[in-house]
Amino acid sequence: MFCFQCEQTARGEACTTVGVCGKQPDVAALQDLLIYVQKGLSMVAVEGRKVGVVDDAVDKFTNEAIFSTLTNVDFDPARFVTMIGEAAGLREALKKKVSAAGGKADYSESAANFTPAASLEAMVAQGEKVAINADSGINADILGLRELLVYGLKGLAAYADHALILGQKDEAVSTFTHEAMAATLNPALSVDDYVGLVLKCGEVNLRSMELLDAGNTGTFGHPVPTRVPLGARQGKAILVSGHDLKDLDLLLQQTEGKGINIYTHGEMLPCHGYPELKKYDHFYGHYGTAWQNQKKEFDRFPGAILMTTNCIQKPKETYNDKIFTTGLVGWPGVAHIADKDFTPVIEKALSLPGFAEDTQGKEVMVGFGRNAVLGVAPQIIDAVKNKAIRHFFLVGGCDGAKPGRDYYTRFVEQVPEDCVVLTLACGKFRFFDKDLGDIGGIPRLLDVGQCNDAYSAIKIASALADAFDCGINDLPLSMIISWYEQKACAILLTLLHLGIRDIRLGPTLPAFITPNVLDVLVKNFNIMPISTPEDDLKAILG
Repeated sequence: MFCFQCEQTARGEACTTVGVCGKQPDVAALQDLLIYVQKGLSMVAVEGRKVGVVDDAVDKFTNEAIFSTLTNVDFDPARFVTMIGEAAGLREALKKKVSAAGGKADYSESAANFTPAASLEAMVAQGEKVAINADSGINADILGLRELLVYGLKGLAAYADHALILGQKDEAVSTFTHEAMAATLNPALSVDDYVGLVLKCGEVNLRSMELLDAGNTGTFGHPVPTRVPLGARQGKAILVSGHDLKDLDLLLQQTEGKGINIYTHGEMLPCHGYPELKKYDHFYGHYGTAWQNQKKEFDRFPGAILMTTNCIQKPKETYNDKIFTTGLVGWPGVAHIADKDFTPVIEKALSLPGFAEDTQGKEVMVGFGRNAVLGVAPQIIDAVKNKAIRHFFLVGGCDGAKPGRDYYTRFVEQVPEDCVVLTLACGKFRFFDKDLGDIGGIPRLLDVGQCNDAYSAIKIASALADAFDCGINDLPLSMIISWYEQKACAILLTLLHLGIRDIRLGPTLPAFITPNVLDVLVKNFNIMPISTPEDDLKAILG
């Protein structure tokens, strides 16, 4: 296998034996094969659009297929076998529709004609032949940019899939996804061509995040500031991790009146701020963090666990029997709920002891989405003008298990008392329970939400720039970003598309970014790696 799509990749180069995330070589090969076949499907979809043939089923499948290969989503080889076959079947059916409409009928590219093998083992062998590093003669800069584009598309597909679940879609998103996937098969593309495509991916990802924001807020209301207990309530319990608000909503509906309390884990914490979710009395609190202690937390949780969308790490076999997955998530040996009927999860929770007694813990604040923050914008603007607030820091992004991420905790702890920290995504669990106080009633730590809520943070920055009649780069705002997986890549491309400069990125730079490509990013955007909290704060604040 060869995989270098995440920040924790082995030796900072690539995982070649087994994934640091737990991904096995057969799954890696099948994921590479699915991406390869999807490129061929996208090529036909591009030709279809030229003659007015648009297939909604193809577009929906494309999001799901690309999203399923994102880090920590699906490790079940059997499901990839099914998707590879489905991709090839959709491609051949679409060819007939395109041909009937007068479009291109024949394709010389092998990805557009590829036939999957009949067995899993044979498919794995096919996947190894189209692996990321299969072409030893490809230019390293082209390879890195090509994969950066694919990883950006993985993040974009995740947001588009989340949005579609809530009824939000834009054909322009699917159109670009197909064009970009097909473009990676074009050997004539130059470095400049790929740079243009990755920035375009950032632009389209902004639209995808906008759709998701509309789906979330239109369905569940705009988040409001809410205190969330970190303790426990006596009684039966279900823990929900991942990202999917719709799955949580369905679970809350199905558990109402059954004597089961619902807890969030990881990126589900911000769900407590949504009016249509927080209305449930049995939606109680938050349990655990995201990465650092996850396996211990799951092991000692006395109830059932539901994993939605992309999750954190493969569970230990010792507690597999109380874990259930939904959506695209899959692990061999873990029960999957495909029909959204969570009866097996509920029955498991009722059979487990739950919490024996109430326990008190800290409380944390969530719900500082764009409506909540911009609702006090005049107060914030006055505080900046009066120098009560000197600077804003957006400290957010992915968390991970590899050493070095304590940088973000130490950074937030050292942020001066006249500065405000905005945060989002699972990286905040390094410091989410810190009591930073407030500035004139404005909390110094503002939780904007999930990584899926990056759109909200962008809207906050844009609105403040408009209020001060300046560009975002002229605001007293610095972005300190942690990355792990491909949604972070997509968000970074969006920030670059918006022309945002001076982003500090860590804990390490992507292995697929070559020195030449990094030089381009530095020259155009002054993107830089994190150093130490002390040096970075000094450089920013003087």
